[in-house]
Amino acid sequence: MAWIYLENGTLLEAKSFGADITAVGEIVFNTSMSGYQEIISDPSYAGQFVTFTMPEIGNVGVNDQDMESAGAFAKGIIVRQYQKRYSSFRAEASLVAFLKEQGVMGLCDVDTRFLTKMIRKEGSMMMIASATISDRETLARMLDEAPRIEEINYIQEVSTKSAYVHQYGVYDPVQFCYNEAPQPKAKIVAIDFGIKRNILNELTQSGLHVEVLPNDFDADTLIQRKSAGEIDGVFLSNGPGDPLVLTKEHEQIRKLIAAKMPIFGICLGHQLLSISHGHDTYKLKFGHHGGNHPVKNLVNGVVEITAQNHNYNVPDSIMEIADVTHVNLFDNTIEGLRYKDSPIFSVQHHPESSPGPKESRYIFSEFLSLLQTN
Repeated sequence: MAWIYLENGTLLEAKSFGADITAVGEIVFNTSMSGYQEIISDPSYAGQFVTFTMPEIGNVGVNDQDMESAGAFAKGIIVRQYQKRYSSFRAEASLVAFLKEQGVMGLCDVDTRFLTKMIRKEGSMMMIASATISDRETLARMLDEAPRIEEINYIQEVSTKSAYVHQYGVYDPVQFCYNEAPQPKAKIVAIDFGIKRNILNELTQSGLHVEVLPNDFDADTLIQRKSAGEIDGVFLSNGPGDPLVLTKEHEQIRKLIAAKMPIFGICLGHQLLSISHGHDTYKLKFGHHGGNHPVKNLVNGVVEITAQNHNYNVPDSIMEIADVTHVNLFDNTIEGLRYKDSPIFSVQHHPESSPGPKESRYIFSEFLSLLQTN
């Protein structure tokens, strides 16, 4: 057995099929129909419990190729039904074995429709889950004493500790191998705030030599390397938590902006660029998490179905200095920007399609074009 206590006072019983621990985090819901392993191993979910609206989870097991990082950073997952009998020609282990190995909670036999409707109505909130503690007052006290997700800098936990060069293209699940990356046409540095593996694969596949640096990068060094012709631009990755707490990163990004460094940002990188330009982000009521969000490309009028994973958004005031290139058709929030006086653009959604549709992959080629013209 396990127990879930939400900060609005709701107490739920569940069954534990992952790590039998006690953990505190923020609860969100994800509407993707597939790709649970990619979601669980996405570092952007650090500090969060993911409620899946897909009722059955675990039916295809897990495998190494679908990992989006070196491990799992989510606090736990909440599902209606866990399917322990997995069946897939690509499966290497069960989801329960993976969760226990990674120390991640798995909670099943929960009315996820009830939870999702509650989050949609009341907004994302903090929660505590325990496989050992059932007392409401104890759980409430522990939750009250724990730090909130917006008070924690999870970037330090998920970012790489040392620089490395990424050498793989996108994975071919039919041939069971990574595609051979084309000859690089430009060189970039990717700043790792919790970067997903398939973002790196897509960057490499688009014709870029990709060197990955930790979040504590030095902007002055990158500017010098750009002047020396060693690199052509910078990529700012996705990542977890509130972008407003990353004050050191803001300072370094401002230096890159002032130096007219060509920059491309995705998700958290998109938000950090807005903040560094003087336009602070705000928190959405329950965020965008799923693989089915329609986004309109305002440049060509095409509607793209996209993967999303963010709780924060850039403000409309950013239009003073940037042109909006993409808009979310669910709520009309900003999904893409191209800055007016700088070789900088960014998107809020995830064009790397892991999991999710592939309709936005062209954005990586646009980054190469930006580098070749600047």
